[in-house]
Amino acid sequence: MSDLLRVEDLWVRFPKRGGGVVEAVRGISFSVGRERVGIVGESGSGKSMTGRAILRLIRPPGELTAKRIDFDGANLMALSERQMRRIRGEKISMVMQDPKFSLNPVMTVGDQIAEAYRLHVDAPKSEARATTLKMLEAVQIREPERVAALYPHEVSGGMGQRIMIAMMLAPDPALLIADEPTSALDVTVQMSVLNILDRLVRDRGMGLIFISHDLNLVATFCDRVIIMYGGRIVETCAADRLHEARHPYTQGLLSALPRVDTEPGPLKVLNRDPAWLEEPSIDAYA
Repeated sequence: MSDLLRVEDLWVRFPKRGGGVVEAVRGISFSVGRERVGIVGESGSGKSMTGRAILRLIRPPGELTAKRIDFDGANLMALSERQMRRIRGEKISMVMQDPKFSLNPVMTVGDQIAEAYRLHVDAPKSEARATTLKMLEAVQIREPERVAALYPHEVSGGMGQRIMIAMMLAPDPALLIADEPTSALDVTVQMSVLNILDRLVRDRGMGLIFISHDLNLVATFCDRVIIMYGGRIVETCAADRLHEARHPYTQGLLSALPRVDTEPGPLKVLNRDPAWLEEPSIDAYA
C-alpha cells in the first residue's frame, strides 16, 4: 500500500511566559495510507497538535518544523500559505472535537456546507445546494432540506457532528483528520457516527487519521494505532493487536481501563518513567 501522507521529524514548540520552550510534539515520524490510523494518548500527549501541524495550522508564537510533510507527492512544508489554502478542505479536511465551536452560529448549516463546497469547487449555487442535500443524506440525516435550513443551535450534538463531517467531506478530500469526533456523544450516537465515517472512508478510498483517548474504541475501529506520550510516539501496532502492546506506557493505559467482566476494585495507577521521553519507539512492524 502506497503512502498518502508521510511525516518526518515533526516538532511543535511554544514559548513559555517566564522563558523556555514547551515541546508539544517532539520529532515524530509516521505515514498514513488509504487506511484508518488511530492516534491515542492522554490529554496533552500531542495528538491534536499533530493533526493541526499536518495542515500547518500552528500559529505564532507557536513554531512548527519538520524535515518533510509529504502529501500525495507534495512537500507541504515547502508550500506558500496561499497554496496551503488549496490543500486545506479540498485535499485534507479536519473535523474538530465540538461542532458548536466550529459551525458559524449566524449561518444555516446548509449555507455553511454549500460555502465549503464552493470554496474549493467552481460550481454554481444550484450544484452546491444539490451537493449539500446529498452530503446530509450521506451522513444519515433525515429530512435534509429541513435540516439544511436550521441554525447550529437548533441541532443536537450528534447531528452537529454529522453536519461537520458532511461539510468536511463535501469537496471529496483524500485524507480526513477526525479529532475526537465522538468524545461528547452518547454510545448510540457514537456508533452511528463511526459507522458513517467507516462507510465513507471505504467507499471513497480515503485515508483517515482518527484522534482519540479511547483505546477500546480505536482498537475496534482502526487498522493501525500510534500511541503518543509527552509529544513522542512510543509505540505503533496493529489495532487488532493493541492489547498485546509491549511498551510500558501502552500497557499502563490498558491496565487503567475499567472492566465490566471483573470484580470492581481500585484502578491501577500509571507509573511514569522519564526514560520514555528518550527511548526509541516500539514498532510492531519492524
